[in-house]
Amino acid sequence: MERLYLNDAYRASCPATVTSTDGGRLRLDRTVFYPNGGGQPGDTGHLELDDGTLVPIADTVKGQAMDDVVHIPESGHPLPAAGTTVTARIDWDRRYRHMRMHTTLHLLCAIVDAEITGASVGAAKSRIDLNWPQPDMTKEEITARLAELAAADLPVMPRWISEEELDRRPELIRTMSIRPPRGAGMVRLLEIEDIDLQPCGGTHVARTGELAGMAVSKIENKGRHNRRINVVFDA
Repeated sequence: MERLYLNDAYRASCPATVTSTDGGRLRLDRTVFYPNGGGQPGDTGHLELDDGTLVPIADTVKGQAMDDVVHIPESGHPLPAAGTTVTARIDWDRRYRHMRMHTTLHLLCAIVDAEITGASVGAAKSRIDLNWPQPDMTKEEITARLAELAAADLPVMPRWISEEELDRRPELIRTMSIRPPRGAGMVRLLEIEDIDLQPCGGTHVARTGELAGMAVSKIENKGRHNRRINVVFDA
């Protein structure tokens, strides 16, 4: 399956062909739908048939293979047969909020020098958990730094390296327990110019200027070493 979101997160729709409907789950030959993973929810949206019929997609998940994306339709809707041509269209507003949130979590990785222990992206609120036993910044200070990086309008872009290069550069992996998927020969990185570089398969904005108005709402104590930073849209 061709995963168009990997190189163009702003693409909201694409023509596609249904390849299977096994178990009431739809697979396409290409898709703009991001599947649940890396703390980011799967996309919702719909498939539009040539006659105008809409098949609502309630969720998107990963299949067994690395490039397998499974579209979960809402119940009660007839499914198009394999070979049917459709237009796959995501809920763009929801996706764009996820893109802004996910990129903001990368900025937090640069602002706070600590390993990641967990993360969750949401459309209204997101959080990142860090091995940060003695916080040396307040939520106001982190919010101010986020505003500075947004004002700098830095480029944000995906790039790929070989698994061998990643092995030579273990410092790129910022998570304590989760490692990027392997087996395809290449690993996708997310780079924020001069700020952050680490493996990530999610969707992100193109420039930090799109993150204006992000704010830290709370820093929580989640254990002896773990601190949770919650972020919201302040504007």
